[in-house]
Amino acid sequence: MTRATLEATAWAASLSTSNHPRRGGRVFIRGRACFTPGMPHPSPAATSPGIIAIRGPALTSTGNPFRDGVERTRRFESDAVVAMADGRIHAFGPADRVLPTLPAGTPVTRFADHLIVPGFIDAHVHYPQTSIVAAWGGGLLDWLERHAFPAEQRFADPAWAREVARVFLDECLRHGITSAMVYGTVHADSVDALLEEAAARSMRLIAGKVLMDRNAPAALCDGADLGVPATRELIARWHGQGRVAIAITPRFAASSTPAQLEAAGALLGEHPDLWVQTHLSENTDEIRWVRDLFPDRRDYLDVYEHHGLVGRRTVLGHGIHLSDDELRRIHERGAAIAHCPTSNLFLGSGLFDLFRAQNVDHPVRVGLATDIGAGTTFSVLGTLGEAYKVAQLRGHSLSPAHAFWLATLGTAEALALEDRIGRLAAGMEADLVVLDLRSTPLLEWRMRQVESVDDALFLQMMLADERAIRATFVAGKLVYSRPS
Repeated sequence: MTRATLEATAWAASLSTSNHPRRGGRVFIRGRACFTPGMPHPSPAATSPGIIAIRGPALTSTGNPFRDGVERTRRFESDAVVAMADGRIHAFGPADRVLPTLPAGTPVTRFADHLIVPGFIDAHVHYPQTSIVAAWGGGLLDWLERHAFPAEQRFADPAWAREVARVFLDECLRHGITSAMVYGTVHADSVDALLEEAAARSMRLIAGKVLMDRNAPAALCDGADLGVPATRELIARWHGQGRVAIAITPRFAASSTPAQLEAAGALLGEHPDLWVQTHLSENTDEIRWVRDLFPDRRDYLDVYEHHGLVGRRTVLGHGIHLSDDELRRIHERGAAIAHCPTSNLFLGSGLFDLFRAQNVDHPVRVGLATDIGAGTTFSVLGTLGEAYKVAQLRGHSLSPAHAFWLATLGTAEALALEDRIGRLAAGMEADLVVLDLRSTPLLEWRMRQVESVDDALFLQMMLADERAIRATFVAGKLVYSRPS
């Protein structure tokens, strides 16, 4: 066994016998942070400029376990310190090494019997659909007509957009999501509201105004001559401002004319540092429809390729029904797929084959996504549980190590942000989550039987929910702490 494996085994053994104190925390009430009894208020030093630190067991990925194996890409510290300053991780490592390097008086908050991990990242989510989570309907196209389009028309009202943005972002933080790639609506105000709220929370967010000029209600069609200029204005206002950025966002091929896609591709040519987000091969009826609308293109992916929209910063939602050739071309262009397990199951769209996408000959970057609101939960832990079940139905077993990489560094790589977020290391942006491994009575009892870190992680992805999020840190600041 390696030193890390021995240390992790010893830590797991200690979990099975340790007591778990119950403490209070902090909860958001209409966007305000309120402290609850049982957890002390942060000291003045903790809320002023300078170094702060948290201490406890910590787990992070250092690479892709699909490519390089778990032992070479997982770092576990049974007693770690993460020191933070100026929005970044100042130092990370064993407590006995890091603590002596910190300035005298550095506040250190200890989280015993917890686990510190990088903040979770959501690769594909529709914030305007927060109000229709768990809305009954048929398949993808029926669900769009019945629920998504009516919900999105309400965003003509900027006040409604701001209300939903606040609810959405507070839910993200409550579930440990610190970064996300997000769809707005066709209304530019929907993106302004979201990014203003994200900037106020110091979150790293990529967002875009949906481009849609056909096959949708008239109120949601912006036209090739309107949608792209509005996106250009959003770029001028937001792109690269702090931790927020803009994505060119054609909803999907069937809802944009060739003229609109051509204009979107030209805009990307003007601003090659932009992201692109769209949908690809989610539903078999959708694929047939796109084939009819674009008879000159060889497949669905080629619609986007032809218009210059597939590159290193392109994230393609779903990608369930792709040919080997399409996967190879996605690999060659460096684009990524957003895996949306709860949405795919909810709409009956199909089972994405994560392991096929990781083919050693042409591996494709894959990020994890909640895909709210056809997605059924904000919980990344719950989403990982569904990803495990989808993999099982595809004939594979998704290990906890691979799963937690997918929710953190794997998704950071999919978003071309692996140099900034997704792992615990000095110099990275200080987005962290503290997991309470005994957040429910059943988990508290089941944790007594764990024998390894993988046992503990697997229990979290199968049994835990938002109650497991003890604390969320964004850019080095405590932004959410669970109430008693």
